[in-house]
Formats: sequence, C-alpha cells, structure tokens
Amino acid sequence: MNEPPQPSDEQLLQQLEEELKKLKVSDLLVQTLYTVSSLGYRNLSDEARDLDQARLAIETLRALLPVLEGVVGDEILRDFRQVTSNLQLAYADAAK
Repeated sequence: MNEPPQPSDEQLLQQLEEELKKLKVSDLLVQTLYTVSSLGYRNLSDEARDLDQARLAIETLRALLPVLEGVVGDEILRDFRQVTSNLQLAYADAAK
C-alpha cells in the first residue's frame, strides 16, 4: 500500500498562513476566555485546588470582558459575565 505523500514544510507553512488569515483576534480572545474559565473552575476543584490560579482566572476574565464589548455578541458577553460571577462565588466558598 502506498501512503499519500506528506506535505513539505513549505506547504505546511502556507496552510498555516491561510488559516491565520481567517482568524480574528476576537475569536482568539473568546477561545482564551473559555480556556481561562475552564482552568479557573479546575483550580477550584478539590483535586486540583489552587486559589491563586483561580483568582488569576477571575481577574483575567474581568479584565478582558470590557475589551470585547461591542465586538462580540451580547449573548457571549452575558454568558462570560455569568461565568465570572459563578467563579467568584465558587472562589469565595473555596476560600472559607
């Protein structure tokens, strides 16, 4: 069986450049907020408790949300505000 030819480094670089052209900063920030919020919740879990990292996640969400106002949909902002509030409540509970 013949394997299909592997793309060259140059072809891979060109593909990456094409993908980067499609990417918007706002998309990257939204994905970053999802990741940060997930890590924040994980850092509040009993198995991986790290209150400093959880606090950093909360502060990151609070800092980046205003940047996205008027750039992403109101529903996305509302959801992240709710996530931030929930993280703050969970942090307060964990810090007791």
